[in-house]
Amino acid sequence: MTIEFAGRRSGSLIPAEPGTPYVIEKGMGDRAHLFGDLVTVYAGGPQTENTFNFFTVEGPRGDIIPAHVHPETYEVFYVTQGAVRLFVEDLAGEQTERVLSAGDFGFVPKNCPHAYRIERHHSQIVGVAAGPGGTFERFFETLGTPTDELGLPQRPFVPEPERFATVPRQYDVTFLPGHQWRTGN
Repeated sequence: MTIEFAGRRSGSLIPAEPGTPYVIEKGMGDRAHLFGDLVTVYAGGPQTENTFNFFTVEGPRGDIIPAHVHPETYEVFYVTQGAVRLFVEDLAGEQTERVLSAGDFGFVPKNCPHAYRIERHHSQIVGVAAGPGGTFERFFETLGTPTDELGLPQRPFVPEPERFATVPRQYDVTFLPGHQWRTGN
């Protein structure tokens, strides 16, 4: 991974300057493979003065995405196709899980541990994150691997376990190794 991906990748259709209107065709945002998923970023910090980001995650039925928390960022999960199981723990430690189907919306406040698992093949989530800590859209290509491919990875890209601890603080993502979900699924 080179530092160029932490800022703006070459060939990106997303303008670096805030205040520039733009349109991006379906699937043509900045893409990265992480686990078995394809993440496509359409807008982020540079375009929104660090107020929000907008991305999609597409993937097959798979394993749970590791538990993590965003200390300064609120996150939205809106399922456009398929089904996704969202695991969330509130600030009091109460855990819940819910299967979200196409059209369902999930909201995770800052500081709430959460994870998700894609339950059906060809599922897609629209994600939006916002908060005083900035945006984390470049996290996906920093932990994962940038790609020009339009589809899912041929083989899942699973980072080495020690890489989870090296995610830069600027992305407001803290992984919670050993976190247990007591919700039963």
